[in-house]
Amino acid sequence: MQTMTVSKYLILRLKEIGIDDLFSVPGDFNLVFLDRVQDSGLINLIGDCNELNASYAADGYARVKGVGAIITTFGVGELSAVNGIAGSYSEMVPVVKITGTPNTKSQASGALLHHTLGNGDFRAFQKMFSHITVTNTTLLPHNAAAEIDRVLTECVQKVRPVYISLPTDVVDAEITVDMKPLNLALPANPEKTEAACVREIVNAVAKAKKPIIVADACAIRHHCEKELLELIEKTGLPYYTTPMGKAVIGEDHPQFRGIYVGSLSSPRVKEEVEGADLILSVGGLKSDFNTGSFSYRMDAEKTVEIHSDYTDVFYGTYKAVGMKYLLPKLAAAIPKREVQSINLSVELPKIDMKAMVPQAWFWNRMGKFFKPNDIILAETGTSVFGCLNSHMPEGATFISQILWGSIGYTVGGCLGAAVAGQERRVILFVGDGSFQLTCQEVSVMIRLGLRPIIFLLNNNGYTIERLIHGVKRTYNDIDNWDFSKTLDYFGGAAGQDKIGFQGRANTAGEFEQVLKKVESHADKINFVEVMMDWLDAPENLVKQAEASAALNRS
Repeated sequence: MQTMTVSKYLILRLKEIGIDDLFSVPGDFNLVFLDRVQDSGLINLIGDCNELNASYAADGYARVKGVGAIITTFGVGELSAVNGIAGSYSEMVPVVKITGTPNTKSQASGALLHHTLGNGDFRAFQKMFSHITVTNTTLLPHNAAAEIDRVLTECVQKVRPVYISLPTDVVDAEITVDMKPLNLALPANPEKTEAACVREIVNAVAKAKKPIIVADACAIRHHCEKELLELIEKTGLPYYTTPMGKAVIGEDHPQFRGIYVGSLSSPRVKEEVEGADLILSVGGLKSDFNTGSFSYRMDAEKTVEIHSDYTDVFYGTYKAVGMKYLLPKLAAAIPKREVQSINLSVELPKIDMKAMVPQAWFWNRMGKFFKPNDIILAETGTSVFGCLNSHMPEGATFISQILWGSIGYTVGGCLGAAVAGQERRVILFVGDGSFQLTCQEVSVMIRLGLRPIIFLLNNNGYTIERLIHGVKRTYNDIDNWDFSKTLDYFGGAAGQDKIGFQGRANTAGEFEQVLKKVESHADKINFVEVMMDWLDAPENLVKQAEASAALNRS
């Protein structure tokens, strides 16, 4: 046992779970803790332009690093971060949300402090966060060590956000602690239940003539990529992903067959998946945009659903049998089959290189631009649907918000991903409308010397909204900024040595030349404005918009 302050213990435990960087906006109720973080030398403190962007950055960081963290001040600060934390909860991303709160005496007396609702209720905001976190706590000297351990463990194990309230007079309170390592391992599957589950699945695969694997979001969120790859390679089964499962394994793999999105799938993929007589679904998440507006055809009578904490085999459920430990056992027990691979390479369509860049050409071209281990972020709307058509090489990480869908997320997310993956190339695709929500964070990227490549797709407004409803309505219009000067504005004179290429591509031919310039400035941040027609969109987005509009009317 040893004695230390609450702040030191929290910092040490954050470091232990993998937090090397803390995203922040200063406010008077968190300033002393910010001092302690900076003085510790253990965690790098990153100042963001606002709390919403900081919450997005923590999310993007977690998707690369495994877990992220953000600290804001009480009330006005934390409420600005609510949307980002809600997105992390929705998309199953582990983020530690720390709030610096007023001292315990003021809270106990119901003092009429700034940043409060003026009614003496200091728990109102924590109650709000209770709906978008898996657990929450207020640290006090008598409970701080146990609560820090409990909350951080739940964050990692349940891969969802948690909330920590840290009063100003508790920051430097001394406590006695036991620094034994946290037990972050998942509980083992019940042995006999798991064995029965394995037997039933193995027998089902043996009887099937056309078994396949469909990998989805939760395989990524629960860090089962290695286990999934082992299952795929040892069984020899063809595998497909969903939009949220994209790049769970590199699409160069010979057993990869494409992306299944229900009725929005390519005809070949739709026929193969829906014609399979056994589907091993790993980490399924059946949201509207992930299933082509619920047009999946994966009947329970032929589907095994393998999730993080249970497994459904046809119509029966094996409780507490999760994928992390089940997948290796299935890989060892299912005999390998020889399945013929197919050629998925796509030739670029012939286009007029003197004309505006077309969507159908652009995303296939980007697939040839990507390199192994790239981190690729695609904004809600045109970008994410377009990126689903781009080839993802081995080791690539694909980041998007297909379920939560908060426009502007990827700019903050790009900052976090770039901080977490400093040795990797980071590429962001964002629309002109989305960029205007969170563009300030580019200044932080420049200040930190980060090197993302930012492709801004300028199609003169909210194209995805136009396709759903109000094609010519003015509410889908935006002011057309001079986006190609973004780095000048946010970098200023002091940032010029960190800026690579910035400019605009008006035609496909100009875009090809721009890509060469970007490649020559790999050690700096690059910004490319790509001009596109206002109603040009990937075919899958057009179909999804039609389905969404029909669902809204029903």
